[in-house]
Amino acid sequence: MQMRSWLFTPGDSEKKMTKALGGPADVILLDLEDAVATENKPLARQMVHDFLQANAADRSRIWVRVNPLDGEHTLDDLVAIMPAAPGGIMLPKVYGRADVDLLDNYLTAFEAAHGIERGTTPVIVLVTETAEAMFHTGDYKGAPRVMALTWGAEDLADSIGASNNRNPDGSYSFTYEMARSFTVLGAATAGVAAIETISGDFRDLEALRKRAEKVRQDGFVGMLAIHPAQVDVINDAFSPSEEELAEAREIVALFAANPGVGTIGWKGGMLDRPHLSRAQRLLAQAGE
Repeated sequence: MQMRSWLFTPGDSEKKMTKALGGPADVILLDLEDAVATENKPLARQMVHDFLQANAADRSRIWVRVNPLDGEHTLDDLVAIMPAAPGGIMLPKVYGRADVDLLDNYLTAFEAAHGIERGTTPVIVLVTETAEAMFHTGDYKGAPRVMALTWGAEDLADSIGASNNRNPDGSYSFTYEMARSFTVLGAATAGVAAIETISGDFRDLEALRKRAEKVRQDGFVGMLAIHPAQVDVINDAFSPSEEELAEAREIVALFAANPGVGTIGWKGGMLDRPHLSRAQRLLAQAGE
């Protein structure tokens, strides 16, 4: 599946859910957590269930962010939505691998109860929203169902009691850049996708583009979005250009024509096996 853009949408707004599904986001995240007030959660659960049922053909694109496992709402969320077989689950505010294992147990039971093939509900994990979780970002190798890791800066700041998470120039301060780095390293260790966190200023699309292009260079393959206006920018930033694809094809063909070699001269420089690996990965992401 494409994982460039992940658009959050409040689970208690049928209008916004419908608009999101009709747009170009690769994944829409129907939110039962932060975007929904406590008193509205029962209604939101029913609305998300009904929306999933009404859009079964697009279900693989429709994921749900449930409430965190250390609260009182997660099981109620799953009871409501699993009969409608969501495309996947986002698990927020984890403390470590044990939370993923517990969610796997829950999902397996719900899949069995509702005739869903066991193990087929994938999970994306928010791995930096608690201070404790920061020490476990490399623990998700082999974790059941996990296909992507992402991170969050606002809840992390709250968890450690920080009054601000930004430098004077607006960039993230050290702890939060470390969280970003731990996420991409943890995802690489686990062999899953690394997804960049949100950009809160949805009006500044140029800043969004620059950030998305930078983190793609760092190894991220997609980004969370909070507004439909951000989606096209994110999709474009995380899609290889024709120039990149042509270069990757040339590198792959060059090594194929010279089997068994470790290094090859190319355009005045040297290519080695890491260059081949990156080229192959780029082509795979483009579906080639």
